[in-house]
Amino acid sequence: MITDLSESQKPLVASYLSIRRAIGFSGLFLPILLGPIGYFVFGIEIQDNMSAYYHTPLRDGFVGIVCAIGIFLYCYRGYDWIENWTANLGCVFALFLAFCPLDQKADPLQQTSLIGWAHVASGGAFFLILAFYSLHHFPSARHANIEAEPHEVVRDFTYKASGTVILLALVSMGIYLFFLPTSIKATADKYNALFWLEWIALWSFAAAWLMKGRTIFTDIAIDLLAFSHDRFRNRKSISTEKTTV
Repeated sequence: MITDLSESQKPLVASYLSIRRAIGFSGLFLPILLGPIGYFVFGIEIQDNMSAYYHTPLRDGFVGIVCAIGIFLYCYRGYDWIENWTANLGCVFALFLAFCPLDQKADPLQQTSLIGWAHVASGGAFFLILAFYSLHHFPSARHANIEAEPHEVVRDFTYKASGTVILLALVSMGIYLFFLPTSIKATADKYNALFWLEWIALWSFAAAWLMKGRTIFTDIAIDLLAFSHDRFRNRKSISTEKTTV
């Protein structure tokens, strides 16, 4: 807890938490900018995927936010060299996403340029990095993680749930791209299925980073979940005791 630290340590920890929050808010805001704001403010139709916005007037917004996430990851330092290199790789893949656009109006698996294929590969690797953070780096059970957080059981469950949702979204994207019959895929394209799957993955990643950054509204949510969890455990314990008696 920040309140348990010396006065000289508090600014450093606050800055550290600020980087986590910046990463989380960037992931939270990106799909809102591209989707609702792009549609209602700039009149841009919802695109097949977020990368397609590079070829719209929102290109600077897409590139800017993805670059910001990359730079924040580069500035982020974890508890050991594995976490540091995870952040560095996340930065590299984010910058590739920003500066290696998809071919215009092309299916992600039908790229004609090396740059387009670099974007596709970087996108998959970037989401895997995000899932790895939620599943491996953030939970308190990891021996290198010495950061005390309130309601660790509930937080660890939420981190892992976030990582699992990201992986499920990735698997769904893979099924969509590789295995869906052409007729079904054409129907899914009408509803921009890939865009919404990417939105789900981004918000799952954002939730984990905002929680790790001890953002107020995520702490409130954790407190409510912990209260419900404790109530359930107490009721279960009382029920077991009555049954035993």
